Amino acid sequence: MNNTINKAFELSGIGLHSGVTTTVRVLPARPNQGRYFVRVDLPDKPVIPASVAAVNQTTLSTELARGEAKVRTVEHLLAALAASGIDNARIEIDGAEVPLLDGSAKMWIDAIASAPPPPCPSAPPPLRPPAPIWIRHEDAFVAALPASETRFTYGIDFPYEAIGNQWHSWSMAEGNFAEEIAPARTFGFAEQIEQLQKAGLIKGGSLDNALICSQDGWLNPPLRFTNEPARHKLLDLVGDISLLGKLPQAHFVAYKASHKLHIQLAQQLARLTQN
Repeated sequence: MNNTINKAFELSGIGLHSGVTTTVRVLPARPNQGRYFVRVDLPDKPVIPASVAAVNQTTLSTELARGEAKVRTVEHLLAALAASGIDNARIEIDGAEVPLLDGSAKMWIDAIASAPPPPCPSAPPPLRPPAPIWIRHEDAFVAALPASETRFTYGIDFPYEAIGNQWHSWSMAEGNFAEEIAPARTFGFAEQIEQLQKAGLIKGGSLDNALICSQDGWLNPPLRFTNEPARHKLLDLVGDISLLGKLPQAHFVAYKASHKLHIQLAQQLARLTQN
């Protein structure tokens, strides 16, 4: 748990659900401090650890909390940090939601690349589940399978001709996260926008930061990948599993899953660590 960035970087933008502009400043942190958020806009600047134990809710994004302090939509930034090998980072934010930026993790990856970690002399062995762990709800599931490498495989299936059934698989050992996964943008459905906004969600969503699909096709093509939605769901899973601190050595397989199922799997793996 020694890697951190070598200098601070800062990005600002609108939150997907809140519609509020916030600024995030990521700074180096000492060994074994882990990744953690600091709400610099609140009295006493409360710290919120980027850990499974801090998960507060998972409705269309992952929210962390400690006491009354909360921070939402953390998954894209955390995925970028974890995939870049950044174990320790102080993440200062002046509001309650991480900016969506262009809807992907690309801008986070680019910023991290401008402040890469120094070489790490040693790292603790990753968590390895001794047997398959499955979390399911109806026909949706997410699993962690014993494996010789860390790999993520994600499948989705939507009743939209432009999406349909898609899969993507990415390995930490062989794949390039910055090129294969980070550019994949969040997506939504035209028919659901009004309903979600009435529920107080996606106030900051737009055609500039999310792919929108209708029964007639994509409203804002072109896609960056033919299976961009599946890659984005894989990105979300990496971010949620990163709340364990280190990405375990396992093959993570998900189908039609959600942040809720992702976090339930991470909680099961966390209990393995405690035992």
